[in-house]
Amino acid sequence: MDNKTRRDQGMAYLSDQTIVEEQLNTKRAIRQYNECMPFEMEKGMEYLEKAGIVHKKNLYFEPPFHCEYGNHIEVGENFYANAYCTMLDVGKIKIGDDVLFGPHVSLYTAGHPIHPQSRKSGYEYGIPITIGDRVWIGGSCVVMPGVSIGSDTVIGAGSVVTKDIPDGVIAAGNPCKVIRKITEEDRKYYYKDQMFDDEIWETVKNTK
Repeated sequence: MDNKTRRDQGMAYLSDQTIVEEQLNTKRAIRQYNECMPFEMEKGMEYLEKAGIVHKKNLYFEPPFHCEYGNHIEVGENFYANAYCTMLDVGKIKIGDDVLFGPHVSLYTAGHPIHPQSRKSGYEYGIPITIGDRVWIGGSCVVMPGVSIGSDTVIGAGSVVTKDIPDGVIAAGNPCKVIRKITEEDRKYYYKDQMFDDEIWETVKNTK
């Protein structure tokens, strides 16, 4: 079995020349994206598509952005990632609609064996990451291989997400753990105990 097939099936694989060449093509396109953005939007989108990123409308990575393959990433509508987003997309990364990333968010599907001799063999792996709709991941978070984050969830800044997080919760920490559910009562507040003023509350309460 060739190493690309092994990689794409989540098996241990070696990063041989065919895989390195695939990465180099993507890294060239992403470097071009980082150099032209944020001033040349159309050209920037061309480079993301050249990298093979599958996406819907309204996609933006604040430069610099880094990924390994590009075509292992699928992003929904209205996606925004702040600066220094890193996606080690050896395994598939699937992101839903209306997702926000703070700066320095990293998604790591890639990994190496724990045992030193196994690691020395050169074999590595990629396990998929899935993120639902309307998720906000705070700055400097790391999402580890195999993790799923449910829809409508907030991950607090600085978290290391090692296990699945359910829908509709606030979770934070290292390792990341659920703090509480998000409720309808939370809709009135924009930060902690700070409530929306009457002028914009009419808009907020009717947002679907």
